[in-house]
Amino acid sequence: MAIVIDGFSLTIEDVVKVARYEEKVEISPKAKEQVDKARSYVEAKLAKAEPIYGLTTGFGEFQKVFIPPKDAKTLQKNLIISHSCAMGDPLPIEVARALLLLRANSCVKGNSGLRFSTVQTMIDMLNNGVAPYVPSKGSLGASGDLALLAHMVQPMIGVGNAYYKGELMTSEEAMKKAGVPIIELESKEGLALINGTNAMCAFGTLALWDTVQMAKMGDVLGAMCCEAQLGIRKAFDPKIQAVRGHKGQIDCAANLMKLTKGSKLTHDDNDLKAAGIVKEDFIKVQDAYGIRCLPQIQGGIRECVQYVWDLMSREINAATDNPLVFPDEDEVISGGNFHGEPVAIAMDALGIAASELASISEVRLERMVNPALSYGLPAFLCQKGGLNNGFMIAQYASASMVSENKTYAHPCSVDSIPSSANQEDHVSMGTTAARTARMIVDNLRSCQAIELMAVCQALELRGIKNVSPAAKAVFDLVRKSGVPFVEDDILMHPEFKKCEKLIFEETPIKEVQKVVGTLA
Repeated sequence: MAIVIDGFSLTIEDVVKVARYEEKVEISPKAKEQVDKARSYVEAKLAKAEPIYGLTTGFGEFQKVFIPPKDAKTLQKNLIISHSCAMGDPLPIEVARALLLLRANSCVKGNSGLRFSTVQTMIDMLNNGVAPYVPSKGSLGASGDLALLAHMVQPMIGVGNAYYKGELMTSEEAMKKAGVPIIELESKEGLALINGTNAMCAFGTLALWDTVQMAKMGDVLGAMCCEAQLGIRKAFDPKIQAVRGHKGQIDCAANLMKLTKGSKLTHDDNDLKAAGIVKEDFIKVQDAYGIRCLPQIQGGIRECVQYVWDLMSREINAATDNPLVFPDEDEVISGGNFHGEPVAIAMDALGIAASELASISEVRLERMVNPALSYGLPAFLCQKGGLNNGFMIAQYASASMVSENKTYAHPCSVDSIPSSANQEDHVSMGTTAARTARMIVDNLRSCQAIELMAVCQALELRGIKNVSPAAKAVFDLVRKSGVPFVEDDILMHPEFKKCEKLIFEETPIKEVQKVVGTLA
């Protein structure tokens, strides 16, 4: 079923479906009416040749220069050409697709003033396999994502490069193969297409979606590590969470109780000596924070992620270009909705949250591989230590990425640098924040992949017959994917990549939910 956009009801999940899984897109009939109404209003204003910023004037510092109607098309094309100044590696295709979708959704609200046919061109590109080639660096996140969005527009007007079904070629060739006509921009259209927060939102929505899934994965891994550590489930008791009252903490603890239910390894419910899991009387009144405080740590992360989710859900349905037209009020208003400050701060917060998820993952990994902390597991989860090194360097790799994330997590939004002859004297750096958040999220996935392989090793060493049904479901999935028990040293990287793929595809969460029901 196609995703129908109207400028008001697009969801983060919709963005993921279109960007990552190539769901088809349609514009609602109501949205078409909104676009046509706004365009008719713009054309009426143009006919009067009134001095209106961006319609009959130049841009930025050139706002005082009047542009006659005969030069309107040249002005719009020059705007795209001159603003196509981005540098760096190209956007991943899924981010480029999200960029197109989000710009189209903003434009169909009816405040931008483009022709409907121009918006439809973006939808036709999405539905027919064309993605713009957009370098990733060059936005200050203040007057919108000008440079990146200018590159997005290039295929629409037949310049630059684009992807057709994943293959890079000239824009003209890509549009021809897809059967999408190249267009000529009219008054206001170039400005309407490049002024907005859509690049930071394209990076941000995908990074946010992945973080939400990996917050749940953090609960799954935390529960499995609790078992591997012979942990105390009582720390997850709902009474503890209730007297503090944070929803994220309450939800995380509820997940952990579900996930560890039925385990013979959690010693508050079981006699581990009688079960043959330990050889001597086992006395432990509390776990280290990496297990005991999981509801507080991962619950706090959830609270942060929820704030980002709510903000981004609004932003992806916002009109963020300039000027905005209000046909019913007979006004064209030049304002600042293009400024990315709300998104910049949210993306910094998301990066911090994802960095913390990676950090607690590495903490749990260290406790499993360190014989001084693992309650009887062999050093580095290796039964033939000395001759073999087991998971020794796996922990190094995770620690490296966690440390790298600490650098990335420095907030971008606290920076600003003036531009455009000091007209744009405060900028958000929102796109840098969103790009950085995505890098942190990628590192998080790698850390969780290493932990997933390690915890399956640890639980097999404990005796897989003793684990909870939830842990057994994840363990079986990992083994079915081809990741082995490590008896003698093997090349670890290919196995980590298999685990990473499982996490990206959200498969462990789906398997667990078959056993314990929906996770919060």
